Amino acid sequence: MILRIHQIRLEINEDESGLKAAAAKRLGINEKDILNIEIARKSVDARNKNRIFFVYSIDVELRDGIEFILKENRDVQKVDKTPYCIPSRGDKPLKNRPVIIGSGPAGLFAGLILAKAGFSPLILERGKPVEERVKDVEKFWNEGKLNSVSNVQFGEGGAGTFSDGKLTTRIKDRRCEVVLREFVSCGAPEAILYENKPHLGTDVLRRIIKKQRERIISLGGEVRFDSLVTKIEITKGKVRGVVVNDRAFVPAQVVIAATGHSARDTYRMLEAQGVNLVPKSFAIGVRIEHKQEFIDRVHYGKYAGHPELGAAEYHLSYTDKNMNRGVYTFCMCPGGYVVAAASEAGRVVTNGMSYRARDGENANSAVVVTVHPQDFYTGNPLSGIDFQRKWEGKAFELAGGDYTAPYQRVEDFLKNRQSFNFGKIKPTYKPGVAPVDLNECLPSFVSEMIKRGLSFFDRKIRGFADKDALLTGVETRTSSPIRILRKQDYQSENVEGLYPIGEGAGYAGGIVSAAVDGIKCGEEIIKTFSLPTA
Repeated sequence: MILRIHQIRLEINEDESGLKAAAAKRLGINEKDILNIEIARKSVDARNKNRIFFVYSIDVELRDGIEFILKENRDVQKVDKTPYCIPSRGDKPLKNRPVIIGSGPAGLFAGLILAKAGFSPLILERGKPVEERVKDVEKFWNEGKLNSVSNVQFGEGGAGTFSDGKLTTRIKDRRCEVVLREFVSCGAPEAILYENKPHLGTDVLRRIIKKQRERIISLGGEVRFDSLVTKIEITKGKVRGVVVNDRAFVPAQVVIAATGHSARDTYRMLEAQGVNLVPKSFAIGVRIEHKQEFIDRVHYGKYAGHPELGAAEYHLSYTDKNMNRGVYTFCMCPGGYVVAAASEAGRVVTNGMSYRARDGENANSAVVVTVHPQDFYTGNPLSGIDFQRKWEGKAFELAGGDYTAPYQRVEDFLKNRQSFNFGKIKPTYKPGVAPVDLNECLPSFVSEMIKRGLSFFDRKIRGFADKDALLTGVETRTSSPIRILRKQDYQSENVEGLYPIGEGAGYAGGIVSAAVDGIKCGEEIIKTFSLPTA
């Protein structure tokens, strides 16, 4: 029998070897009755800065005959350790192998599950393999030369490749563990299986993505790069195949659209072909940078810098009832970097990125405001894209037109004046920054909400709105501005054989949720079809 025990607490300097004794004491049994223990969850309780604890949930395997311990104990429960299984194949004939558009988390995990089931999927990626993609991105950051098909948004691994590699998610699905274990099998640290806020870091994530590709290929799948799907052939409401690079036709009765949130040309192609899609809310704003040392000290007091704690994180949110809007921090990158994330010429886009060690001097996070369809909708379902492009273009123009980004010290932003120098915090954004009044790069309601949010956040973390804290803009790619409507079986609402999935289709919000969406889509296809005959 395996039990999960919650709320096992060890002080910061206690060794985890004490978990077994703590579990035995909690259960009122002898240690010899415990056959094995495994950490299921580990988090930090730093409410008392003078006495910090690690809080564990642990899975305990017991010898037979002690079920009585479950009585009246809310912190102990039985655990079902039944392993995940791929569903049995269906019997609907499938002539050609499934085609997957995009190799982000949704596309890769859809491809992996289909490959494991014997469906030999074909993944089409407009960008380059991750090894080549890294070189293109670094050239953009160092020289300001943008490659429109190989950048932070496009290429193997999707936009998350150049991020903190966060693995947190709000969804409750047993497939989340499948995703994490797959990452571990590809070289991720085992700690991600139980950390409360697991992350990979961009350096580890890049290695994992390459191994995932190799695994899919070893299972009979195929991955083609520099392969932009320029048209989906649809006849009488059914998918017949895809056109690649305006030339080659690939027949397919199953096409998975796993495009990322920046595949604007693909959205326009789908809209022009009559695929049902609608605008959805997203968020825009700026990146804020502080010294990581400051964030650590606020959270951990005298224990700041303790090797067992790592770099501290935060998440803040504020809703203003008068404006009926929310502002929140997003994609916080401890010890990280603000990065250039444009995918189109003449636009400035920011994002955040950390390495596994999170050992950079600065912490950064997006501070963004929710934007609703009524703020931008003009009757065109793609009007959210036009809204994003407007402010990205404004930032590009005002900062000098060379992919440098507009920056402003918080004090100056709050007083609506241009900055002329840096304080104690230096920008991490490359290829560089230019002093610009960010109020001119954002909708007025967004600027106002950020100001109100900074004031509120400063009451939660004293010094958050420090005069020298640095703002860099603009952040516009928080999520997809559209949703491709689909049915419960994951197929498009009005096109048979088209399966829109992941963040780009409007159904996920991060690496893990996108990967889970890909797995579930793959399961639906497996349950429906027999193996392809061609």
